[in-house]
Amino acid sequence: MENIALIESFSEFKDDKLIDRVTLMAILEDVFRNALKKKYGSDDNFDIIINPDKGDMEIWRNRVVVADGEVEDPNSQIELSEARRIEPDFEVGEDVSEEVKLIDLGRRAILALRQNLISKIHEHDNTNLYKQFKDIIGEIYTAEVHHVRPKVVILVDDDGNEIVLPKEKQIPSDFFRKGDNVKGIIENVELKGNKPQIVMSRTSEKFLEKLFEQEIPEVFDGLIMIKKVVRIPGEKAKVAVDSYDDRIDPVGACVGMKGSRIHGIVRELGNENIDVINFTTNPSLLISRALSPAKVSSIKLNEETKSAEVFLKLEEVSKAIGRGGQNIKLASQLTGFELDVIREGNVAEDDDVELTEFSDEIDGWIIDEFAKIGLDTAKSILKQEVADLARRTDLEEETIIEVMRILKEEFED
Repeated sequence: MENIALIESFSEFKDDKLIDRVTLMAILEDVFRNALKKKYGSDDNFDIIINPDKGDMEIWRNRVVVADGEVEDPNSQIELSEARRIEPDFEVGEDVSEEVKLIDLGRRAILALRQNLISKIHEHDNTNLYKQFKDIIGEIYTAEVHHVRPKVVILVDDDGNEIVLPKEKQIPSDFFRKGDNVKGIIENVELKGNKPQIVMSRTSEKFLEKLFEQEIPEVFDGLIMIKKVVRIPGEKAKVAVDSYDDRIDPVGACVGMKGSRIHGIVRELGNENIDVINFTTNPSLLISRALSPAKVSSIKLNEETKSAEVFLKLEEVSKAIGRGGQNIKLASQLTGFELDVIREGNVAEDDDVELTEFSDEIDGWIIDEFAKIGLDTAKSILKQEVADLARRTDLEEETIIEVMRILKEEFED
């Protein structure tokens, strides 16, 4: 019974670790063989019999009987007189099998066994966990907020596995409390020492793509294909979609009646503005669609340099560029072309140009500085003195001079 009691004490954490008994017994055999090697120098002459159903095991030491005084290896040989105390009819040359009780290994050895067993089980769990999450990289996963730290949110899933959501993988508007359910994709699994670190992301383009698969049946079924996704997390995204079936309108199917289908995705992403466009292999047409909601007049492509001059009417320029240059930046990423906006025609002397239309050349925070003092058009700034503007804003004179140079070029023939 000693063996059974000890085995049960060793395996008391089996249920906590969610490890099956057969695997536990295999680990136990490995651990005990290591202990036997340390105590006897070798485990070659030991038989370990495991009964996983009963949770019991037996250890038998096999030795050859030699004449008294002729033992050279006490681990593999036994004197005749000692063998006959086990069975009185043993003779020289015969094999003797003797059961080894775990308690015979000594108290220290048993404590070491326990520590080694715990270590092996953790190693087994970590290997399985690593494989489990490695197989679902790029898939949507949901876990509960366990702890919120300045640079990372610690999540725990239903099985108690820890998942990290770093600050840089969070949407800027994300705000989490303990107990909240968080959805993202498993972006990576790394081994930190022997322990796997599971990393979730909500900023990945793959996350938006998987949300489309989850929310839109035609995408899930493969009737609509997502050709490319680009995004500025929490701000704006563009998704190019296509369909093999001409009867299916891929954009309409993704957006739904009055945006009903895409609304849940937008809400999940912190009200990220999502433009869905029809994919085409025609680069000019793709660029034109990617710059939506602006209406493009014409496009001059350079396939070698992967660049394009996009000609627009004055009233369309700010739409093409977008707030802070977001629209043109995403359009460039989506199409793979460097886009240069060309304003059509010259600006008449009476005309003025909104400062936001220069956001592809002037940083948004600089435009905001001018707006704070009521200057939001090109001519309203050009009428000012550099020194006066430097005094009224937080801008350096060099910055103001550069802005004025850009604005003057707009009014030159």
